[in-house]
Amino acid sequence: MIEVYPATMGIYPRYAIYYAPARDSELGRFGTELLGYDAYDGADLPFPDGITFSRSDWLDITADPRKYGFHATLKAPMTLADGKTEADLAAACETFAATARQIPVIDPVVDSIDGFIAVIPASPSADLTHLAAEVTREFDSFRAPLTPEDRIRRNPAKLTPRQRDYLDRWGYPYVMEEFRFHMTLTGRLDAERREHAMAMLKSRFSDMSLHKLAIDRFALFRQDRADSRFRVIRDYVLEEIGG
Repeated sequence: MIEVYPATMGIYPRYAIYYAPARDSELGRFGTELLGYDAYDGADLPFPDGITFSRSDWLDITADPRKYGFHATLKAPMTLADGKTEADLAAACETFAATARQIPVIDPVVDSIDGFIAVIPASPSADLTHLAAEVTREFDSFRAPLTPEDRIRRNPAKLTPRQRDYLDRWGYPYVMEEFRFHMTLTGRLDAERREHAMAMLKSRFSDMSLHKLAIDRFALFRQDRADSRFRVIRDYVLEEIGG
């Protein structure tokens, strides 16, 4: 379900709508320092003290998530449709954020998901699934259709029938009922490497005592070229009902 997008996929620039913690938040620092990359300013960061001593392969196992910055996908990377501009998309993000809605709150934990290690909800959140579906629908008019080549790169034969339907309808298979919130910390690891990394990450995460996380913001990211990392263009705070 978690994907590494092929470097050749799509036409550039590409845009994505991600949940990203505020850059000055404890969770934001946790993720960006572990990945060694701050998507808000495009800067490389030193890894936390001691991590490369205990994990000499840390640079390697975080290479894939580093390309995207510390985030959870709400609208997967897309090329803009004909007639749509970055300014149009940014304005739509502002309008979406200003519409009052129920703010999802999750109990975040570090765990494994499809062989990756990520920050995920301890239990499913209907409010979060609803928010992700809203984002999927609201911004789909900005998405250029998948090319036949891009569709093939999604390996549709390995998807379920519903996932293939979603791929064809929304350009991404893991939406609606297939959505699973995850803030990826590593690439896919074999069981032995994952067990060691998991213990270390769980310990570091527990040091924050972060028991509740409001998904009350999102950011618009851009990737300029196939070999460049995603960067934040602008971030937005969601308006809460009664807020």
